[in-house]
Amino acid sequence: MFTTGELVRLIIPLIVEQVLNATIGIADTLMVAQVGEVAVSGVSLVDSINILLINVFAALATGGAIVSSQYLGREEDENANTAAKQLLLVTTILAGVIMGVCLIGRPWILNALFGSAEKAVMENANTYFWLSALSYPFISLYNAEAALFRAMGNSRISMAASFVMNVTNISFNAIFIYGFKMGVAGAALGSLIARAAGAGMLMIMLRRSTGRIRLHTLLPLKLHPKMVKNILGIGVPTGIENGIFHIGKIMVQGLITSFGTASIAANAVANSLSAFAQMPGSAIGLSMITVIGQCVGAGDYKQARKYILKLTGAAYAMMAALNILFIIFLHPIVGFYGLSAETDRLAYEICFYCCVCMIFIWPSSFTLPNGLRAASDVKFTMGISIFSMWVFRIGFSYLLGSYFQMGVLGTWVAMTIDWVFRMLAFWWRFFSGRWMNKRSIE
Repeated sequence: MFTTGELVRLIIPLIVEQVLNATIGIADTLMVAQVGEVAVSGVSLVDSINILLINVFAALATGGAIVSSQYLGREEDENANTAAKQLLLVTTILAGVIMGVCLIGRPWILNALFGSAEKAVMENANTYFWLSALSYPFISLYNAEAALFRAMGNSRISMAASFVMNVTNISFNAIFIYGFKMGVAGAALGSLIARAAGAGMLMIMLRRSTGRIRLHTLLPLKLHPKMVKNILGIGVPTGIENGIFHIGKIMVQGLITSFGTASIAANAVANSLSAFAQMPGSAIGLSMITVIGQCVGAGDYKQARKYILKLTGAAYAMMAALNILFIIFLHPIVGFYGLSAETDRLAYEICFYCCVCMIFIWPSSFTLPNGLRAASDVKFTMGISIFSMWVFRIGFSYLLGSYFQMGVLGTWVAMTIDWVFRMLAFWWRFFSGRWMNKRSIE
């Protein structure tokens, strides 16, 4: 169903898009770092919440993209378009509700999660959270729109939108942080404007699309219960999986705050750099949605199996090449943040360890299961991810980080133990063949 050339044309823009997406986080951290480590720490705490919600929105977008891909595989373009409209409607409503909850309850949310942080860190976090919450509807729309273009096999459009978002984000960050001396508020406002620009651009492109999915009109705004059920049938388990996964990360972040500001800042730097280091695997995981979704829609599980193996192998090769380069140049990369000696040392140790583990474990833990999800085998991936998160990532974080006094590095060791368990479980599921014949559309 897909030639090698078609796969390359799908994956390369996705890799560039992942680079651009990671650059947003790195640029924010780098630019705010000039204000001080207290500012970096405040942004880091809120970003752990933002990443949780972004992944919930991405999960719903994935549900809509998989349903649309399966319809496209069955040559039912009209149903694919209906699913696209339902996806945009549902995600916008959900994002609006979440935005309202966060705007009203942000002081209580921050206190409940990070009450042990220093007062100055919490003040920065409160400011950053307020402006971040206003961007949630735009994040949700952008994820849904980009997922629909990928479902058609057109990843160039979402790559272009990501480029626009980056240029907008960095430009306004510079104006607000350096020009108007707005600190973390400037970083949040720059991101808000960039996300609105990205969502607006993709909406215009969908309205003008000549592809198989096109939204020449969004009216009437009408819910189709069967279609929404199909989308939520994948999106909700994936959202629960992503949500609980990142709730666990927030709990670990709460533990890290007890290790001090140096540990918080080192963890923030490591998180932004690790996002960049895993970008090839993330990009190929996104391509799985299109490729495997269309194979499953056409009922061709033999090709689906072949493409899962081929794409996971490609993820291993690309992750190895990138992370080896990261390890070679890690000292100057971490040094570029201008951190204190203690924070610099911690950040280097964490990043070095993480890069090594990404080469050998990450693709099987995160790229491979996207193939299972695209085949609608979402309940198994959800169950494994939740179990592994609570038992290994959270449990071992407290055991290694606190009890054995390994500090912030101990939480990253616990994270990789979680990766190993996920890797073993997902390969077993793949070779068992139990993921087949689970299409979400009838």
